[in-house]
Amino acid sequence: MPLKTNKDLCLYYLEKYAAKDLTAMEDLFSDGIVLRDWKIRVVGKQEALRETKKNFEAAASIEIDVLSTYENEDTVAAELKITVDGKEELFVVDVITFNSTGKITSIRAYLGRGDS
Repeated sequence: MPLKTNKDLCLYYLEKYAAKDLTAMEDLFSDGIVLRDWKIRVVGKQEALRETKKNFEAAASIEIDVLSTYENEDTVAAELKITVDGKEELFVVDVITFNSTGKITSIRAYLGRGDS
């Protein structure tokens, strides 16, 4: 199924992230991607891949439940429940920006709380 919208691309990214598919990350990331979360900030595809690989290696399993998404012209915000190794739960909002060719130009991740 072709990915038609940025929301489709976002959900595909999250699916491949949960599968720890570094090849898919390489295909999805733009050369100048900015990756930022509550611990790190890196710029450039190779640095972003290096950080992503570290995350993949640190976790035996990653499960991502998409709680909701919000989309505008070039950005998708996804509210997520991420379960690492079957026990550590993180509630995160990823704000993912795409360029006109569908490559990810930035991912900004914000850590939240699980209560509503």
